[in-house]
Parts: sequence; structure tokens; C-alpha cells
Amino acid sequence: MIGRPGADLAVHCRGLVKRYDGGVVAVDGLDLDVHAGECFGLLGPNGAGKTTTVEILEGLLQPTEGRVEVLGATWAHQGPELRERVGVSLQETHMFERLSVAEILVLFRSFFTKGREPEDVLRVVSLEEKKNAWYEKLSGGQKQRLAVACALIGDPELVFLDEPTTGLDPQSRLQLWDVVESFKRSGRTVVLTTHYMDEAERLCDRVGIIDHGRTIALGTPRELIASLGGQDVIEVTLSRGALDQPAVEALPGVRGVRRVADGFALSVDPLHVALPALIDLLRATGLDLERLATRHATLEDVFVALTGRGLRD
Repeated sequence: MIGRPGADLAVHCRGLVKRYDGGVVAVDGLDLDVHAGECFGLLGPNGAGKTTTVEILEGLLQPTEGRVEVLGATWAHQGPELRERVGVSLQETHMFERLSVAEILVLFRSFFTKGREPEDVLRVVSLEEKKNAWYEKLSGGQKQRLAVACALIGDPELVFLDEPTTGLDPQSRLQLWDVVESFKRSGRTVVLTTHYMDEAERLCDRVGIIDHGRTIALGTPRELIASLGGQDVIEVTLSRGALDQPAVEALPGVRGVRRVADGFALSVDPLHVALPALIDLLRATGLDLERLATRHATLEDVFVALTGRGLRD
């Protein structure tokens, strides 16, 4: 049940606060539940508190205040046990450059009393052909997949992936997506932070959007997008003149209007009703269009609507 610790919760925290020397508050009273067997995404801009939150959940940082339970246990009282059950892939990972891929996995496997065979994990992350290659010879995508392999080698019940695909080429991203989806299909739990909205929409069962160390929205990707009031977005840039925002908001099918850097974005539903009405209004008021585009609404639209800034700001 959402909102209370239990067997169905992989992560449960209440009133989480992290305050650094000098008074900087990175996490400010955050509440969070992650259900067993789901892929949960934490979204937010740089500095929102995502990484600090995840590092507390991973047992790498001590919270200033609040209660955290991971797999029904606490790091303070069951730390060694939890380390056997949790896998971690950090935002940046650096390995021994003159060790081979196979040697690195054998090393990490030795940290656990039980786990998976290195050859098995190599197949999962599609690195069989690189097992004898030195770490320093790997591409960026291969290094990221190896970091995920190290997180999986202990056969964890819960794995934390902190921006695992940042900077990767499209093929490497897709390969890591397959790894995450395979892990989730096995009934395990994933906590994922990402800046990529297509990644969150594809992989995550639920997402929490955080800003200034607080949760500002929580739900499935579909639910959060629906909260905008429209499933589609019309982007408008004028070459001259000013858009009458109240008049646009009154148009049929328009659910919301917000300013963006070079114009306006309209949340609409249905698109086939709102778009002709908008064109008629622009024509009637003599405004000249420089650009008009339509697209499906995304989680980034949700975040901008809530905070007025983008996820990468």
C-alpha cells in the first residue's frame, strides 16, 4: 500500500532532509515510496536534489533528518545485509584501466557472498566480445554497460542507476534500455535518474519530479502528461505582433498557455479542434507566424509547466 512501509515497498522515506555545512539544503523534507518490481524514475533539473537523494538511499550519505527504509531495512542497522541485496551504478564510474572486463567483474563478484557468474552478466550487457579488453580500451558506451554489469553482479533485488545513459550514442542507450527492461521483467526493482524524457517514458512505471529538494509531482508518465489538460502541444513563434494570451486561452480545445523562450506553447485537446481555431485567431488579428509546430506532450512539458524551467537548466 502506498504511503506506509511494507513488503510491497522497496524504498520508503519520510521527511528526508540533507543539509550541508554553510546551510545549503539539498533535500528538503522529501517523501518517497518505490514499489517492489517497478522502475521508478526521479526527474529534475541539475541541483534539484536527485543525486543527493539517491546517494542517501544507496547508503553513501547520511541524512540530516528523516527516516529511510530500503528493502524493509535501514542502513544504520542492517548495512552489511543491504549491501548484499542492492546494486549501484553511479553517475560517474572509474575502473582500473589495466584490468580486463572479465577481471573487473570477477573482482566485483568477490565482494558478495552470492551472485551471478561473470559470463552470465557479460551476456546481459552484450560485452562478451570485450571480456579480455582492458578497461582503458573501451568506448564510453561500453564503460557504462560495464558499470551496470558491476551493479548486477551481486544479483540484487534493487538496483540504483544514476543517469546511466548521459552522453551515450543512441545505440548504446538502446542497449542499456534493454538491460533495464530485462532486469525489471525478472521482478526486480529499479530506481533511475535521468535527464532524458523518452527514457523515462519508456522505462518508468512511475516518476517523481523533484525541485529544490521536494517532490512536486508523482505518478505514471501518462498521468503526469494528462495533468497538463492536453495530450498535444502547439508551439507558436510570431515574426511580429503580440499574442493575446487570454484570447488564446479561450479558444476551443486549448487547455493551457505558457510562454517559452521564443514564443508560446499551448496544451491542447483535441488538436484538430484547437489548431484551426488558433489559425483563425491569428488571421483575424493580423499576426504573422514565423513558426508553428505540433507535437505530443512530454514529461518535460509537465516540468516546465510546474516550475517554469527545463529539466536541463
